[in-house]
Amino acid sequence: MCRIAVLSFHTSPLALPGTRYSGGLNVYVRSVSRELGRRGHCLDIFTRRTDPVSPSVMELAPNVRLVQLEAGPPDADKEDLYPHLPEFVRRLLAHAQAEGRGYDLVHSHYWLSGWAGQVLKERWGIPHVIMFHTLGEVKLRFHPGEREHPHRLEAERQIALAADRIVCASRGEKEALVRLYGVPPERVEVVPCGVDTGLFRPLGRASSREALGLPGDLPIVLFVGRLEPLKGLDLLLRAHARLSVPARLVLVGGDERDEALRQRLRALARRLGSEGHVHFLPAVPHERLPLYYSAADVCAVPSRYESFGLVALESMACGTPVVASRVGGLQELVRHGETGFLVSPAQPEPFARCLERVLCDGELREALGRRARLLALGYQWPQVAERVEAIYRQVLGPRRLLAAHGGCR
Repeated sequence: MCRIAVLSFHTSPLALPGTRYSGGLNVYVRSVSRELGRRGHCLDIFTRRTDPVSPSVMELAPNVRLVQLEAGPPDADKEDLYPHLPEFVRRLLAHAQAEGRGYDLVHSHYWLSGWAGQVLKERWGIPHVIMFHTLGEVKLRFHPGEREHPHRLEAERQIALAADRIVCASRGEKEALVRLYGVPPERVEVVPCGVDTGLFRPLGRASSREALGLPGDLPIVLFVGRLEPLKGLDLLLRAHARLSVPARLVLVGGDERDEALRQRLRALARRLGSEGHVHFLPAVPHERLPLYYSAADVCAVPSRYESFGLVALESMACGTPVVASRVGGLQELVRHGETGFLVSPAQPEPFARCLERVLCDGELREALGRRARLLALGYQWPQVAERVEAIYRQVLGPRRLLAAHGGCR
């Protein structure tokens, strides 16, 4: 067993998914770390402090701690965090030295953490594993208007070429790393994300709507995620307005910081004449999401880019079919015509027709949902952790592991 320094610099695993800078990455870090802890590994997850009153160190699960370090203003935007990386690394090194802790390996999440991970690799002489979660080069190809940090593309390339292993969630992301970044294919491992199928399970449409206070008079098209242009919400509103059958569009995500975009989306719905059937709800705790998926007739994932698409997997685990853009990991996860439908990105008319197929055909909807649930059962967090552990063993080789350190504490 080994001691792992997990880096999630820009966002905490405790952050509410669906709010700014928080989503599948947070769920992934929390879930995989928990499973690795169950397998006997010891993990310290290092993140920057965004809550000035919470403890600096707290236990998240057996063998898993969260360590919050001062690095920039608590409410800083992600785009402004790059200059604070050296401070984050200094405080991390000081924390490890004060506790007398050594680590066998560093596992970084996202390019900002990867910058810190490379410094720690060189300082400590240990392997560096990274999962980017999104790639700047790919995002810009799918959405040229997306604003990226000026250092991101070059830093991402250097990190990708220097890391001992890269974990990615889809074959498409591996192909991009090889083709666009020049990474040797043997250093990239494809490990799809997982889902807690005990938590995310079919709960019954009528009872879920009643529990949430959602009306039962119309079908529900559900969106779950951050409110940002890359998620394709404008496409979804246009597709919803083209439906030939009345349906409620329920969008779950965002918080008060997203009010400006929310108002622009409301204005678009008003121009499209569908405002009365569009409902914006703030992000909810992750454990509440199964109720929303179960209450919906179909889950829409209209993203312009997704490295994997965890929302689609969660929806399928709840037996709710998905209509998604044919991009990134979504096209590997959603089986067209079997568990849902895939649509060319930025095409509202075909997206609307696929939504209609699910909404108007109850027998088809039930069949898609059953097959979606069966497919989701093949994506479990314990299996993800097992495959990540195998990658650790590859890069560690015969190095001394935890037995030499004398346990987690």
